[in-house]
Amino acid sequence: MLKELRNLYHGRSKRAHRFRYALLAFDMATILFVIVTSFLPMAPWILVADVAIGAVIVLDFVARVAVEERKAAFWRRLTTWADVVAMLSFLAPLLGAQLGFLRVLRTLRLLHAYQMLGRLRQDFRLFRKHEEVILAAVNLAVFLFVMTGLIHATQAGRNPQIGNYADALYFTVTTLTTTGFGDITLQGTSGRMISVLVMIVGVTLFLRLAQVLFRPLKVRHKCPSCGLMLHDADAVHCKHCGVVLNIKDEGLV
Repeated sequence: MLKELRNLYHGRSKRAHRFRYALLAFDMATILFVIVTSFLPMAPWILVADVAIGAVIVLDFVARVAVEERKAAFWRRLTTWADVVAMLSFLAPLLGAQLGFLRVLRTLRLLHAYQMLGRLRQDFRLFRKHEEVILAAVNLAVFLFVMTGLIHATQAGRNPQIGNYADALYFTVTTLTTTGFGDITLQGTSGRMISVLVMIVGVTLFLRLAQVLFRPLKVRHKCPSCGLMLHDADAVHCKHCGVVLNIKDEGLV
């Protein structure tokens, strides 16, 4: 049983890859559920769905702990503790606790997609060609969802300008892009600190994405001599050490 689980989570078979793609799809569906239900009044079916999602997260977490060979390193990962908090938040209705705001940390599970980079490069030519752009966009999207959820969790109910997830997303985007219409402001010292965080970190990630989008296209190929990874698409020699690169080319422009 343990060997089969380890193959599903770390193996290279087609079945293992399909399983990990399914987990990624589940993560994305969970994020969509969190966003959609923020617009709805609390209802029994939402509580049932919360608990059901929490149960799946628990099973996934227990399985990953069981197959992990380096358990000490596993417990030092940020995504591990994000999962623990996510389990508590989704199972909170069973305890009668109001921990729904912690569900925002569920978005951090998108970072688990980075474990699949090798397979994504192999399966999708589009990903191989635009890997840096895609990863920069994912970083920005994760930050955007986390901050939007945090704003909604801390301001909804006490700030009349933040009535739902859309209001929080609107404020996050206008702040991140430095547009600053001023029609929505966050209340209290914590709200101001969140605004500062969005401006500093968000703008940095936004500029990083813009830099990747507009700079010349690079290809990822490790130089056999100096180890430089990024080269011009038509490079014959490494610009750092001059060795011949022999970059694989599919012959497509």
